[in-house]
Amino acid sequence: MAYASLSRQALASLMITTMLVSCSAEGLVPQAGIDGETRVSAIGPMSQPIASQQSYPAPAAPVSQAGAADYSQPYPGMNAPMQPAPVQSGALPMIDSDEALAQPASGGNFLRVPDEGVNMDAQFGFTDASAGSEVVGLAQEQDLMIAEGATSQPVVDGIGTDSPMALGAAAAPAQDDQMIMIPPKRQGEGVQPAGVGNPTMVWGDQTPVVAPTRLPPEEPQQVAMLAPSNPMPGPMTEREPIQPRAVMPQSEVSCRAELRRLGVEFRDIQRIADGPSCGIDYPVLLSGFSGNIDLKPATKLNCQTTLALAKWVKFELAPSSRYRYLSGVKTIESMGGYSCRRMNNSRQKRNPMSEHARGNAIDLGKFVLKNGKRIDVRKKSIFAFRERGLLNTVRDDSCKYFHTVLGPGSNKEHWNHFHFDLRSRKSGSRFCD
Repeated sequence: MAYASLSRQALASLMITTMLVSCSAEGLVPQAGIDGETRVSAIGPMSQPIASQQSYPAPAAPVSQAGAADYSQPYPGMNAPMQPAPVQSGALPMIDSDEALAQPASGGNFLRVPDEGVNMDAQFGFTDASAGSEVVGLAQEQDLMIAEGATSQPVVDGIGTDSPMALGAAAAPAQDDQMIMIPPKRQGEGVQPAGVGNPTMVWGDQTPVVAPTRLPPEEPQQVAMLAPSNPMPGPMTEREPIQPRAVMPQSEVSCRAELRRLGVEFRDIQRIADGPSCGIDYPVLLSGFSGNIDLKPATKLNCQTTLALAKWVKFELAPSSRYRYLSGVKTIESMGGYSCRRMNNSRQKRNPMSEHARGNAIDLGKFVLKNGKRIDVRKKSIFAFRERGLLNTVRDDSCKYFHTVLGPGSNKEHWNHFHFDLRSRKSGSRFCD
Protein backbone atom coordinates (compact mmCIF):
# COMPACT_ATOMS: atom_id res chain seq x y z
CA MET A 1 0.00 0.00 0.00
CA ALA A 2 2.89 2.35 0.69
CA TYR A 3 4.13 2.18 -2.92
CA ALA A 4 0.67 2.18 -4.58
CA SER A 5 -0.92 5.31 -6.08
CA LEU A 6 -3.62 7.22 -4.25
CA SER A 7 -6.30 6.05 -6.69
CA ARG A 8 -5.43 2.39 -6.11
CA GLN A 9 -5.39 2.90 -2.34
CA ALA A 10 -8.87 4.47 -2.39
CA LEU A 11 -10.22 1.72 -4.61
CA ALA A 12 -8.81 -1.00 -2.34
CA SER A 13 -10.31 0.64 0.77
CA LEU A 14 -13.72 0.85 -0.91
CA MET A 15 -13.65 -2.82 -1.88
CA ILE A 16 -12.69 -3.94 1.63
CA THR A 17 -15.46 -1.85 3.18
CA THR A 18 -18.06 -3.24 0.75
CA MET A 19 -17.05 -6.82 1.58
CA LEU A 20 -17.31 -6.25 5.34
CA VAL A 21 -20.75 -4.66 5.02
CA SER A 22 -22.10 -7.45 2.79
CA CYS A 23 -20.98 -10.13 5.25
CA SER A 24 -22.46 -8.52 8.38
CA ALA A 25 -25.65 -6.85 7.05
CA GLU A 26 -27.80 -9.95 6.50
CA GLY A 27 -30.12 -9.09 9.44
CA LEU A 28 -30.54 -5.50 8.21
CA VAL A 29 -32.19 -6.53 4.95
CA PRO A 30 -35.99 -6.18 5.21
CA GLN A 31 -38.11 -9.29 4.80
CA ALA A 32 -38.88 -9.99 1.16
CA GLY A 33 -42.04 -11.65 -0.06
CA ILE A 34 -41.94 -15.19 -1.45
CA ASP A 35 -45.13 -16.26 -3.25
CA GLY A 36 -47.08 -13.56 -1.37
CA GLU A 37 -45.85 -14.69 2.02
CA THR A 38 -43.05 -13.58 4.28
CA ARG A 39 -39.44 -14.66 4.10
CA VAL A 40 -38.55 -18.24 4.85
CA SER A 41 -36.60 -17.16 7.90
CA ALA A 42 -39.73 -15.48 9.29
CA ILE A 43 -42.05 -18.52 8.99
CA GLY A 44 -42.98 -19.73 12.44
CA PRO A 45 -44.03 -23.18 13.61
CA MET A 46 -47.60 -24.34 13.04
CA SER A 47 -49.89 -24.06 16.00
CA GLN A 48 -52.15 -27.02 15.04
CA PRO A 49 -50.53 -30.44 14.41
CA ILE A 50 -51.67 -32.41 11.39
CA ALA A 51 -53.76 -35.40 12.36
CA SER A 52 -52.23 -38.68 11.27
CA GLN A 53 -54.27 -40.79 8.91
CA GLN A 54 -55.94 -43.77 10.55
CA SER A 55 -55.92 -47.21 9.01
CA TYR A 56 -59.09 -48.98 7.91
CA PRO A 57 -60.88 -50.97 10.62
CA ALA A 58 -61.11 -54.75 10.34
CA PRO A 59 -64.50 -56.46 9.91
CA ALA A 60 -66.32 -57.66 13.00
CA ALA A 61 -66.66 -61.27 11.84
CA PRO A 62 -64.45 -63.64 9.84
CA VAL A 63 -65.05 -64.33 6.21
CA SER A 64 -66.43 -67.79 6.97
CA GLN A 65 -69.33 -66.27 8.97
CA ALA A 66 -70.00 -63.37 6.75
CA GLY A 67 -72.06 -65.35 4.27
CA ALA A 68 -72.58 -64.00 0.82
CA ALA A 69 -71.06 -60.55 0.98
CA ASP A 70 -71.81 -57.76 -1.47
CA TYR A 71 -68.39 -56.41 -2.57
CA SER A 72 -69.98 -53.56 -4.48
CA GLN A 73 -70.87 -51.83 -1.20
CA PRO A 74 -68.26 -49.66 0.44
CA TYR A 75 -66.10 -51.18 3.09
CA PRO A 76 -67.95 -51.03 6.46
CA GLY A 77 -66.68 -48.43 8.80
CA MET A 78 -64.83 -46.54 6.06
CA ASN A 79 -66.46 -43.19 6.82
CA ALA A 80 -66.93 -43.78 10.55
CA PRO A 81 -64.42 -42.13 12.81
CA MET A 82 -61.78 -44.49 14.07
CA GLN A 83 -61.82 -44.93 17.84
CA PRO A 84 -58.48 -45.54 19.45
CA ALA A 85 -58.17 -48.96 21.08
CA PRO A 86 -57.97 -48.93 24.85
CA VAL A 87 -54.51 -49.45 26.19
CA GLN A 88 -54.30 -52.22 28.74
CA SER A 89 -52.09 -51.52 31.65
CA GLY A 90 -50.00 -54.15 33.29
CA ALA A 91 -48.37 -57.31 31.94
CA LEU A 92 -50.08 -59.29 29.22
CA PRO A 93 -50.90 -63.00 29.85
CA MET A 94 -48.98 -65.78 28.13
CA ILE A 95 -50.21 -67.05 24.77
CA ASP A 96 -52.41 -70.22 24.95
CA SER A 97 -52.77 -69.83 28.71
CA ASP A 98 -56.15 -70.17 30.45
CA GLU A 99 -56.10 -66.49 31.32
CA ALA A 100 -55.47 -65.49 27.70
CA LEU A 101 -58.21 -67.79 26.39
CA ALA A 102 -60.75 -66.54 28.96
CA GLN A 103 -59.95 -62.90 28.15
CA PRO A 104 -62.23 -61.54 25.36
CA ALA A 105 -60.50 -59.97 22.37
CA SER A 106 -61.04 -56.29 21.70
CA GLY A 107 -63.01 -55.32 18.61
CA GLY A 108 -64.43 -58.84 18.05
CA ASN A 109 -63.06 -62.36 18.49
CA PHE A 110 -61.28 -62.69 15.16
CA LEU A 111 -59.25 -65.78 16.08
CA ARG A 112 -62.16 -67.90 17.30
CA VAL A 113 -62.85 -71.00 15.16
CA PRO A 114 -66.55 -72.01 14.85
CA ASP A 115 -67.58 -75.23 16.55
CA GLU A 116 -68.71 -76.80 13.28
CA GLY A 117 -65.32 -75.99 11.66
CA VAL A 118 -64.46 -73.93 8.61
CA ASN A 119 -65.75 -75.13 5.25
CA MET A 120 -63.11 -73.94 2.76
CA ASP A 121 -64.99 -75.40 -0.22
CA ALA A 122 -68.06 -73.31 0.67
CA GLN A 123 -65.97 -70.18 1.03
CA PHE A 124 -64.46 -70.63 -2.45
CA GLY A 125 -67.81 -71.56 -3.99
CA PHE A 126 -67.12 -75.24 -4.81
CA THR A 127 -70.12 -76.54 -2.80
CA ASP A 128 -73.33 -75.14 -1.48
CA ALA A 129 -73.10 -74.99 2.30
CA SER A 130 -76.87 -74.41 2.61
CA ALA A 131 -77.67 -77.68 0.78
CA GLY A 132 -76.23 -79.67 3.61
CA SER A 133 -73.76 -81.64 1.43
CA GLU A 134 -71.27 -83.58 3.47
CA VAL A 135 -67.58 -82.80 3.00
CA VAL A 136 -65.45 -85.91 2.52
CA GLY A 137 -61.76 -85.53 3.32
CA LEU A 138 -58.86 -87.23 1.59
CA ALA A 139 -58.28 -89.67 4.45
CA GLN A 140 -61.96 -90.63 4.49
CA GLU A 141 -61.99 -91.17 0.76
CA GLN A 142 -58.94 -93.48 0.99
CA ASP A 143 -60.60 -95.43 3.83
CA LEU A 144 -63.69 -95.96 1.69
CA MET A 145 -61.59 -97.20 -1.23
CA ILE A 146 -59.73 -99.65 1.02
CA ALA A 147 -62.98 -100.91 2.53
CA GLU A 148 -64.51 -101.46 -0.93
CA GLY A 149 -61.34 -103.08 -2.30
CA ALA A 150 -61.11 -100.55 -5.13
CA THR A 151 -57.53 -99.50 -4.46
CA SER A 152 -54.70 -100.51 -6.79
CA GLN A 153 -52.12 -100.54 -3.99
CA PRO A 154 -51.52 -103.47 -1.59
CA VAL A 155 -53.07 -102.93 1.83
CA VAL A 156 -51.22 -104.36 4.81
CA ASP A 157 -52.57 -104.34 8.34
CA GLY A 158 -50.57 -104.77 11.49
CA ILE A 159 -47.53 -102.79 10.38
CA GLY A 160 -45.17 -102.47 13.34
CA THR A 161 -46.36 -105.72 14.94
CA ASP A 162 -45.01 -109.25 14.80
CA SER A 163 -47.80 -110.50 12.53
CA PRO A 164 -48.54 -108.15 9.59
CA MET A 165 -51.37 -109.31 7.33
CA ALA A 166 -52.37 -108.37 3.81
CA LEU A 167 -55.97 -107.19 3.71
CA GLY A 168 -56.43 -107.19 -0.02
CA ALA A 169 -54.47 -108.08 -3.14
CA ALA A 170 -53.56 -105.39 -5.58
CA ALA A 171 -55.69 -105.13 -8.67
CA ALA A 172 -54.18 -106.89 -11.66
CA PRO A 173 -52.76 -104.47 -14.20
CA ALA A 174 -54.43 -104.20 -17.56
CA GLN A 175 -53.18 -106.60 -20.19
CA ASP A 176 -50.86 -104.89 -22.62
CA ASP A 177 -50.99 -106.08 -26.21
CA GLN A 178 -47.26 -105.46 -26.58
CA MET A 179 -46.30 -107.42 -23.47
CA ILE A 180 -44.31 -110.58 -24.25
CA MET A 181 -45.03 -113.54 -21.99
CA ILE A 182 -42.00 -115.79 -21.46
CA PRO A 183 -42.91 -119.37 -20.48
CA PRO A 184 -41.29 -120.72 -17.34
CA LYS A 185 -38.13 -122.72 -17.62
CA ARG A 186 -38.66 -126.45 -17.72
CA GLN A 187 -37.78 -128.24 -14.53
CA GLY A 188 -36.96 -131.84 -13.90
CA GLU A 189 -40.15 -132.36 -11.94
CA GLY A 190 -42.15 -131.91 -15.16
CA VAL A 191 -40.72 -135.00 -16.81
CA GLN A 192 -43.22 -137.86 -17.05
CA PRO A 193 -41.90 -141.41 -17.28
CA ALA A 194 -42.74 -143.64 -20.23
CA GLY A 195 -45.74 -145.89 -19.89
CA VAL A 196 -48.23 -147.93 -21.87
CA GLY A 197 -49.89 -144.96 -23.47
CA ASN A 198 -46.73 -142.90 -23.50
CA PRO A 199 -43.91 -144.92 -25.08
CA THR A 200 -41.35 -142.06 -24.68
CA MET A 201 -40.57 -139.65 -21.89
CA VAL A 202 -42.28 -136.31 -22.29
CA TRP A 203 -42.22 -132.99 -20.49
CA GLY A 204 -45.11 -131.51 -18.60
CA ASP A 205 -46.39 -129.86 -21.80
CA GLN A 206 -46.37 -133.26 -23.59
CA THR A 207 -43.26 -132.44 -25.68
CA PRO A 208 -40.83 -135.37 -26.09
CA VAL A 209 -37.56 -135.37 -24.23
CA VAL A 210 -34.60 -135.47 -26.64
CA ALA A 211 -31.49 -137.23 -25.39
CA PRO A 212 -28.34 -135.10 -25.44
CA THR A 213 -25.89 -135.72 -28.28
CA ARG A 214 -22.19 -134.92 -28.71
CA LEU A 215 -20.73 -132.81 -31.49
CA PRO A 216 -18.50 -134.65 -33.96
CA PRO A 217 -14.79 -134.25 -33.25
CA GLU A 218 -13.10 -131.52 -35.27
CA GLU A 219 -10.59 -132.58 -37.85
CA PRO A 220 -7.09 -131.16 -37.36
CA GLN A 221 -6.49 -128.09 -39.51
CA GLN A 222 -3.56 -128.25 -41.87
CA VAL A 223 -1.44 -125.12 -42.30
CA ALA A 224 0.73 -124.65 -45.36
CA MET A 225 3.86 -122.48 -45.20
CA LEU A 226 5.06 -120.71 -48.33
CA ALA A 227 8.78 -120.79 -48.98
CA PRO A 228 10.38 -117.50 -50.14
CA SER A 229 11.24 -117.24 -53.81
CA ASN A 230 14.71 -115.84 -53.05
CA PRO A 231 15.92 -117.54 -49.87
CA MET A 232 18.77 -115.90 -48.02
CA PRO A 233 22.07 -117.68 -48.34
CA GLY A 234 23.46 -119.24 -45.22
CA PRO A 235 21.67 -120.11 -42.00
CA MET A 236 18.78 -117.96 -40.77
CA THR A 237 20.62 -117.09 -37.59
CA GLU A 238 23.22 -115.04 -39.47
CA ARG A 239 22.04 -111.44 -39.78
CA GLU A 240 23.70 -108.25 -40.83
CA PRO A 241 24.89 -106.17 -37.91
CA ILE A 242 22.72 -103.15 -37.17
CA GLN A 243 24.52 -99.95 -38.06
CA PRO A 244 24.25 -97.31 -35.33
CA ARG A 245 22.46 -94.20 -36.41
CA ALA A 246 24.78 -91.25 -36.86
CA VAL A 247 24.14 -88.47 -34.39
CA MET A 248 24.84 -84.93 -35.59
CA PRO A 249 27.33 -83.11 -33.33
CA GLN A 250 26.12 -80.19 -31.29
CA SER A 251 28.27 -77.77 -33.31
CA GLU A 252 26.43 -78.75 -36.49
CA VAL A 253 23.04 -78.43 -34.78
CA SER A 254 23.91 -74.96 -33.46
CA CYS A 255 25.19 -73.89 -36.89
CA ARG A 256 21.93 -74.85 -38.59
CA ALA A 257 19.91 -73.06 -35.93
CA GLU A 258 21.89 -69.88 -36.66
CA LEU A 259 21.27 -70.27 -40.39
CA ARG A 260 17.51 -70.44 -39.78
CA ARG A 261 17.69 -67.37 -37.58
CA LEU A 262 19.40 -65.43 -40.40
CA GLY A 263 16.76 -66.52 -42.93
CA VAL A 264 19.10 -68.66 -45.05
CA GLU A 265 17.53 -71.05 -47.55
CA PHE A 266 19.25 -74.44 -47.36
CA ARG A 267 18.60 -78.15 -46.86
CA ASP A 268 20.62 -81.07 -45.53
CA ILE A 269 21.90 -83.62 -48.03
CA GLN A 270 23.56 -87.01 -47.72
CA ARG A 271 27.12 -87.42 -46.60
CA ILE A 272 29.75 -86.89 -49.30
CA ALA A 273 32.69 -89.35 -49.25
CA ASP A 274 35.03 -89.25 -52.29
CA GLY A 275 38.12 -90.80 -50.77
CA PRO A 276 40.39 -90.12 -47.82
CA SER A 277 41.00 -86.48 -48.84
CA CYS A 278 37.61 -85.42 -50.20
CA GLY A 279 34.17 -85.29 -48.68
CA ILE A 280 31.82 -83.55 -46.24
CA ASP A 281 30.39 -85.32 -43.21
CA TYR A 282 27.32 -83.06 -42.79
CA PRO A 283 26.88 -81.08 -46.03
CA VAL A 284 24.19 -78.53 -46.87
CA LEU A 285 22.85 -77.34 -50.20
CA LEU A 286 22.77 -73.51 -50.15
CA SER A 287 20.20 -71.81 -52.43
CA GLY A 288 19.45 -68.33 -51.01
CA PHE A 289 19.83 -65.69 -48.31
CA SER A 290 17.61 -63.31 -46.41
CA GLY A 291 16.11 -60.40 -48.33
CA ASN A 292 15.07 -62.65 -51.26
CA ILE A 293 18.66 -62.98 -52.51
CA ASP A 294 19.19 -66.12 -54.59
CA LEU A 295 22.40 -68.11 -55.05
CA LYS A 296 22.55 -69.67 -58.52
CA PRO A 297 23.31 -72.41 -59.01
CA ALA A 298 22.75 -74.00 -55.58
CA THR A 299 26.09 -74.89 -54.03
CA LYS A 300 27.24 -77.71 -51.74
CA LEU A 301 29.17 -76.45 -48.72
CA ASN A 302 29.79 -77.31 -45.12
CA CYS A 303 27.70 -75.47 -42.54
CA GLN A 304 30.51 -73.24 -41.22
CA THR A 305 31.35 -71.79 -44.64
CA THR A 306 27.63 -71.30 -45.34
CA LEU A 307 27.20 -69.34 -42.13
CA ALA A 308 30.20 -67.07 -42.83
CA LEU A 309 28.94 -66.33 -46.37
CA ALA A 310 25.42 -65.59 -45.10
CA LYS A 311 26.75 -63.03 -42.61
CA TRP A 312 28.89 -61.35 -45.29
CA VAL A 313 25.93 -61.05 -47.67
CA LYS A 314 23.55 -59.73 -44.99
CA PHE A 315 25.86 -57.22 -43.28
CA GLU A 316 28.30 -56.14 -46.05
CA LEU A 317 27.19 -56.85 -49.63
CA ALA A 318 23.50 -55.91 -49.39
CA PRO A 319 24.01 -52.60 -47.49
CA SER A 320 26.85 -51.53 -49.82
CA SER A 321 24.78 -52.13 -52.96
CA ARG A 322 21.85 -50.14 -51.54
CA TYR A 323 24.21 -47.30 -50.58
CA ARG A 324 25.93 -47.02 -54.00
CA TYR A 325 23.15 -48.05 -56.42
CA LEU A 326 19.99 -47.46 -54.34
CA SER A 327 19.04 -51.06 -55.14
CA GLY A 328 19.36 -54.36 -53.33
CA VAL A 329 21.01 -57.55 -54.54
CA LYS A 330 18.78 -60.01 -56.41
CA THR A 331 21.13 -62.83 -57.43
CA ILE A 332 24.66 -63.99 -56.64
CA GLU A 333 26.25 -66.21 -59.30
CA SER A 334 28.35 -69.00 -57.82
CA MET A 335 31.32 -70.49 -59.70
CA GLY A 336 31.91 -73.46 -57.43
CA GLY A 337 31.65 -74.90 -53.94
CA TYR A 338 32.58 -78.49 -53.13
CA SER A 339 35.04 -79.97 -55.62
CA CYS A 340 37.50 -82.84 -55.08
CA ARG A 341 40.64 -81.27 -56.54
CA ARG A 342 44.00 -79.84 -55.63
CA MET A 343 44.85 -76.20 -55.06
CA ASN A 344 44.70 -73.99 -58.17
CA ASN A 345 43.37 -76.99 -60.15
CA SER A 346 46.90 -78.36 -60.31
CA ARG A 347 47.56 -82.00 -61.20
CA GLN A 348 50.90 -82.06 -59.49
CA LYS A 349 50.96 -84.29 -56.44
CA ARG A 350 53.16 -81.88 -54.58
CA ASN A 351 50.32 -79.33 -54.40
CA PRO A 352 48.08 -79.72 -51.35
CA MET A 353 44.35 -80.43 -51.59
CA SER A 354 42.16 -77.38 -52.09
CA GLU A 355 39.72 -76.16 -49.46
CA HIS A 356 37.00 -76.92 -52.00
CA ALA A 357 37.68 -80.64 -51.40
CA ARG A 358 36.16 -80.24 -47.90
CA GLY A 359 33.36 -77.85 -48.87
CA ASN A 360 35.26 -75.18 -46.98
CA ALA A 361 35.49 -72.63 -49.86
CA ILE A 362 33.27 -70.88 -52.42
CA ASP A 363 33.91 -68.88 -55.60
CA LEU A 364 31.66 -65.93 -56.61
CA GLY A 365 31.67 -64.45 -60.12
CA LYS A 366 28.83 -61.88 -60.54
CA PHE A 367 26.25 -59.87 -58.61
CA VAL A 368 22.88 -58.97 -60.17
CA LEU A 369 20.99 -56.06 -58.57
CA LYS A 370 17.23 -55.74 -58.37
CA ASN A 371 17.27 -52.83 -60.84
CA GLY A 372 18.84 -55.14 -63.48
CA LYS A 373 22.44 -53.96 -63.08
CA ARG A 374 25.01 -56.78 -63.49
CA ILE A 375 28.34 -56.31 -61.74
CA ASP A 376 31.22 -58.58 -62.78
CA VAL A 377 33.97 -59.01 -60.21
CA ARG A 378 36.71 -58.77 -62.84
CA LYS A 379 39.11 -55.86 -62.66
CA LYS A 380 37.45 -52.56 -63.66
CA SER A 381 38.67 -49.62 -65.61
CA ILE A 382 39.71 -46.38 -63.98
CA PHE A 383 36.42 -44.72 -64.91
CA ALA A 384 34.15 -47.36 -63.34
CA PHE A 385 34.03 -45.51 -60.04
CA ARG A 386 30.91 -47.01 -58.47
CA GLU A 387 31.60 -50.61 -59.51
CA ARG A 388 35.24 -50.46 -58.42
CA GLY A 389 34.26 -48.83 -55.14
CA LEU A 390 31.62 -51.50 -54.41
CA LEU A 391 33.94 -54.42 -55.24
CA ASN A 392 36.84 -53.02 -53.21
CA THR A 393 34.58 -52.41 -50.23
CA VAL A 394 32.95 -55.84 -50.09
CA ARG A 395 36.33 -57.52 -50.78
CA ASP A 396 37.98 -55.72 -47.87
CA ASP A 397 35.03 -56.36 -45.53
CA SER A 398 35.05 -60.09 -46.35
CA CYS A 399 38.25 -60.48 -44.29
CA LYS A 400 36.06 -60.11 -41.16
CA TYR A 401 34.32 -63.42 -41.95
CA PHE A 402 36.83 -65.57 -43.94
CA HIS A 403 40.44 -66.65 -43.38
CA THR A 404 41.45 -66.45 -47.05
CA VAL A 405 40.25 -63.87 -49.61
CA LEU A 406 41.53 -63.94 -53.19
CA GLY A 407 40.33 -62.18 -56.35
CA PRO A 408 41.34 -60.34 -59.51
CA GLY A 409 44.97 -59.23 -59.11
CA SER A 410 45.95 -61.97 -56.65
CA ASN A 411 47.07 -64.53 -59.28
CA LYS A 412 46.10 -65.69 -62.73
CA GLU A 413 43.76 -68.42 -61.36
CA HIS A 414 41.47 -65.86 -59.67
CA TRP A 415 41.26 -63.21 -62.39
CA ASN A 416 37.47 -63.51 -62.79
CA HIS A 417 36.06 -64.43 -59.34
CA PHE A 418 36.33 -63.98 -55.58
CA HIS A 419 37.63 -66.91 -53.56
CA PHE A 420 36.53 -67.17 -49.92
CA ASP A 421 37.53 -70.02 -47.57
CA LEU A 422 37.96 -70.89 -43.90
CA ARG A 423 41.38 -72.52 -44.03
CA SER A 424 42.88 -73.00 -40.57
CA ARG A 425 46.52 -71.98 -40.15
CA LYS A 426 48.78 -72.86 -37.25
CA SER A 427 49.58 -69.20 -36.60
CA GLY A 428 45.88 -68.27 -36.76
CA SER A 429 46.59 -65.54 -39.32
CA ARG A 430 44.40 -64.53 -42.24
CA PHE A 431 45.40 -64.04 -45.87
CA CYS A 432 43.46 -61.25 -47.61
CA ASP A 433 45.00 -60.22 -50.96
